Amino acid sequence: MSRKRSNFKRDVLPDPKYGSELISKYINMVMKSGKKSVAEKIVYGAMEKMTEKESGDAVDLTQAALEKVKPMVEVKSRRVGGATYQVPVEVRPRRQMALAMRWLIDAARKRGEADMPSKLAGEMLDALHDRGAAMKRREEVHKMAEANRAFAHYRW
Repeated sequence: MSRKRSNFKRDVLPDPKYGSELISKYINMVMKSGKKSVAEKIVYGAMEKMTEKESGDAVDLTQAALEKVKPMVEVKSRRVGGATYQVPVEVRPRRQMALAMRWLIDAARKRGEADMPSKLAGEMLDALHDRGAAMKRREEVHKMAEANRAFAHYRW
């Protein structure tokens, strides 16, 4: 962390199709090597496939999937007197959304479907129904925080 000045939060422009900042951030997270048009095709394709399988608005379904995957607590390493403890801390809202997006995208990339839009749509639909690798990751983080609840007094 910088000592000289606080870092500022950049505002992202809303995406052109749905006018949502959330979808725009999601596209930026999916993007590799600056290929934004490819990332847009992947995300929009995934959203279309989700609406085919599940009734509802594409943006609402995407937002609901992200809400399900968002972690409430996580563990951070804290060194106290020569010992390192895993201390459970609450997750800030901005980090919650970033982690949810990252976990969904990573889980989708590891799936076995044919193309990336299908993988991403499948993972988001799994998250909506409380299953899938991203939900498993969230549960692991929550379990770890619960197991180390005794060290909560080391929170800083």
